[in-house]
Amino acid sequence: MTRTVLVTGANSGVGLETSLHLARLGFHVVGTVRSEDKAAALESAATDAGVVVHTSVLDVTDVTACERVVARHEPWGIVNNAGYMNVGRVADVGPDEALHQLHVMVVAPMRLATLALPSMRLRGEGRIVNVSSVGAHATAPMTGWYQAAKHALAAVTDALRQEVAAAGIDVVLIEPGGLRTGISAKARDDLLRRRRDSADTAAYDRSLKVLRMVQPLLQEPKAAAEAIGEALTAGRPRAHYRVGADAAVIKMLNLVLPSQVKDRLGRAAIEA
Repeated sequence: MTRTVLVTGANSGVGLETSLHLARLGFHVVGTVRSEDKAAALESAATDAGVVVHTSVLDVTDVTACERVVARHEPWGIVNNAGYMNVGRVADVGPDEALHQLHVMVVAPMRLATLALPSMRLRGEGRIVNVSSVGAHATAPMTGWYQAAKHALAAVTDALRQEVAAAGIDVVLIEPGGLRTGISAKARDDLLRRRRDSADTAAYDRSLKVLRMVQPLLQEPKAAAEAIGEALTAGRPRAHYRVGADAAVIKMLNLVLPSQVKDRLGRAAIEA
């Protein structure tokens, strides 16, 4: 029987590459997107790639919609990928924006996982793959709320893994470094938008320069998709999959560098 995997945020970047890659591996892939237009774009990309990806329009913050989608498909596996950057100084990000990001990137993934657990327990197997970031191991200025969400997702993923292991369910965290996706363009838009009303425009100007500088160093989202594929096909998947040399380096530096040094590096990115 073909295993069904639900992939959130499937219309672009890591979600798109993952949906196509898993379909090539033989999974029955259901990619969730937030609009019919995005569903059509995903279906078109799948056709061009010569694979079949089914689509479902879903706002991951909609409790009823999440219940309906999981009940309909009873996925063997879930890839919680939906998320966004929300770049700006902590003081410039309103509480409603922060709460929405935490809902999308922490609460919603665990809601989908929780909804899928009963059918996974009945089968005695299942995989939950949460896409985090190397940002879960480091903190930098201008991305505080994004990294807060990734830190929280990493923590709750580790807790869930321990809680469901006896039921034959594997819970995996994917930790990519910098990826070349639409998130970079959204980050630029956030910086330009928040710069207009900020008391510290210089920090935004410096951040825009840093964003341009790192673009050539980013890797393609295919690398993350392949790690997700490995996590879903391995007989005994690892708890964490780091993607990219930069992810390994950043995690190591975060462990060995004193906070004073890390603070100086962070301030250098936003101060003249």
